[in-house]
Amino acid sequence: MDDQGAYYDSACANRLEGLLNSDKNLLHDHGEAILRAKALLLSFRLSKYNHAPDWAGDPPAGNQPAVLVVDQTFGDLSVMRGGADRHTFAAMLAAARAENPGAVIYVKTHPEVSSGHKGGYLTQVRADARTVLLRHPINPYSLLDRMDRVYVVSSTLGFEALLAGKPVTCFGRPWYAGWGPTDDRQPCARRARRRSVDELFAAAYFHYARYLDPITRTCGTIFDVIDWLILQRQVASQFAGTNGRQRMIGVGFPRWKQANVRPFLGLDPKLAQFAPSAAAAQCLEPKPGDRLLCWGATPPAGLMALAKGCWAHIVHMEDGFVRSVGLGSDLIRPLSLVLDERGIYFDATRPSDLEHLLNTACFSRDELARAGRVRQFIVEHGITKYNMEPRKPAAWPSGGRPIVLVPGQVEDDASIRYGCTHVRTNLGLLRAVRNALPGAFIVYKPHPDVVSGNRAGRLGLADAASLADHIETELSVVSCIEACDAVHTMTSLTGFDALLRGKPVVTYGQPFYAGWGLTQDRLGNGPAFRRRTRKLTLDELVAGALLRYPVYWDWELNGYTTCEAVLRRIVEIRDAQEREGGLERLRTGYWRRQLRKLRILIRAWSRST
Repeated sequence: MDDQGAYYDSACANRLEGLLNSDKNLLHDHGEAILRAKALLLSFRLSKYNHAPDWAGDPPAGNQPAVLVVDQTFGDLSVMRGGADRHTFAAMLAAARAENPGAVIYVKTHPEVSSGHKGGYLTQVRADARTVLLRHPINPYSLLDRMDRVYVVSSTLGFEALLAGKPVTCFGRPWYAGWGPTDDRQPCARRARRRSVDELFAAAYFHYARYLDPITRTCGTIFDVIDWLILQRQVASQFAGTNGRQRMIGVGFPRWKQANVRPFLGLDPKLAQFAPSAAAAQCLEPKPGDRLLCWGATPPAGLMALAKGCWAHIVHMEDGFVRSVGLGSDLIRPLSLVLDERGIYFDATRPSDLEHLLNTACFSRDELARAGRVRQFIVEHGITKYNMEPRKPAAWPSGGRPIVLVPGQVEDDASIRYGCTHVRTNLGLLRAVRNALPGAFIVYKPHPDVVSGNRAGRLGLADAASLADHIETELSVVSCIEACDAVHTMTSLTGFDALLRGKPVVTYGQPFYAGWGLTQDRLGNGPAFRRRTRKLTLDELVAGALLRYPVYWDWELNGYTTCEAVLRRIVEIRDAQEREGGLERLRTGYWRRQLRKLRILIRAWSRST
């Protein structure tokens, strides 16, 4: 933000130019941070635009030098305000050829020209024996690595070349020209001081620019943005594969779910495709390394054979452990998902990526400290998976008896089918708990999906009342956990929530958080427990289950994000919904009922026409 002028306007003064002309020690108090930021930009190849792949082109044959000539978008204000026009670009290209007689000249178009949105000044140049045209998107630093010299008019790529240690010739007057590090073909008399590349970097990127912290949505630093950009690249690379072109093909996803999961599958939307069946997916001609994506533990019919036949990988997808404000069955978009190539976390019959991670990962001290902060934030703000129930203190008439919370589950839930043996129903769980603790005050809390009417599994109140002392349908699971002395569960995520809050947990199935020495497991000889050979601390469990395993998405910034950012966003959404009365509509399945009404109206209209 500049109240004097625009930094690219060389015709008049601006605050950036004033900084560079001043006697200010631009490196004072920032020296180490400047070196660190510059090193991160170069190491991770972070540029102004960060969507382009690395250059896969061949370097010049033999010992021929390589010279980069940078084109810009036609009509760009930085060209006109930088004292240049179309003739300047022609002169630049001619000079690059004349001054480097034995070199190969690479002409690079602007990213917006490459995408077809705009034209450039050098788009009519033709390739010849010593001229190579680079019209497709390329990561600038991967290109600069191969270049011996760079020619620009006023492009930011010229400054990035300076950061990369390349000689730069400027035919215009960009903000970084006239201070000494560049070969300038147009003087700018106002720029009287000599400045180093580090001082230019400090002035522009530290003193002049402002940054948004994508986690807190408040003013941040360059490092907040660097971390976010690194995260985008790291997560996206998991899906794009080693060559950057491997596809994620979702099979059997309804259209509404396709829209909800597509952004998670990579930053290049062309690499995420969907097919209604395995037969339809075969028409997409999956190749070795492509991923065939299915929801849950059981692939659609024919998918395993298709994967085997084309050497593709099957990946199982499910909601993350901290998902949203509201139910997925009410079509609420997820903030986190998990993608698992070995199995899926709730399928105890076989290993999963999460189980492998928890069995083998070495967590750093910083990562465990981060996990501890995440756990503290979750407890402090009462966060769970769905975050839609009232958070009020429980006032149960226990009469001093120990209070045991028994969370109900959707009885056709895959975690029960793949993780339970003897105890497989809510009524069976209540009976087992009552037999084990005849003197306890048992609180039964039905699952939110069942209460809303979206899923099957409603346990008759009379049956529940014969075994439980209280049936809780109003309070949040957090309020229930805080008021109880222990939690007894089959495989419910409530057990994980209880561990986070320091409550004893007894399991009757094989949930992902059991078998690591943190729970009392009644099914101690289950197949999952025989595989789980390691004892974990609570923060190691949190680091694996919440920091490493899920993928988090920011629907407003349209990018990958962190667990911490999602937790903050959930608190913001939940608190706003609570103030406006929206949580009650979510809890009672209001939106699902409206959708059903709409479907009925559409069917009636279609019959009448």
